[in-house]
Amino acid sequence: MSVLNFPDVERLVVDFLEDRPEMVGVTVDNRPPAGFDGTQKAVLVSRVGGVWVDDLHLDKPLLDLEVYGPDKTTAHAVALAARACVLELIGTRYGTAVVTDVDEADGPRWLPDYNRPAGNRYLATLRLSIRPA
Repeated sequence: MSVLNFPDVERLVVDFLEDRPEMVGVTVDNRPPAGFDGTQKAVLVSRVGGVWVDDLHLDKPLLDLEVYGPDKTTAHAVALAARACVLELIGTRYGTAVVTDVDEADGPRWLPDYNRPAGNRYLATLRLSIRPA
């Protein structure tokens, strides 16, 4: 039996989004930058679950995109752009793995961040299907 090589799915999505022209001027990472108060344009990517499907030889991670902006309208626009970009991940190779499918589990929804009351946040949850090497 060979050893599976699971990619860092958070980094896969961060790297993909960082290279997109739609994300120019947006901080994209898996953790907030120093001094982050929620008013900056940002997309924070976190794996929040998912499963390995042995019969299909697929990792199916759930990812949250926390999207922030200086106001609700800007945060929503960034959320829609990030959402559209992530849906284009199908066929993307990352190391020896390939993204075979992307599904929305929950589209962007307004979710105030009570830890950052000045911020404006939308949250979306996506499920990727990744075939590791």
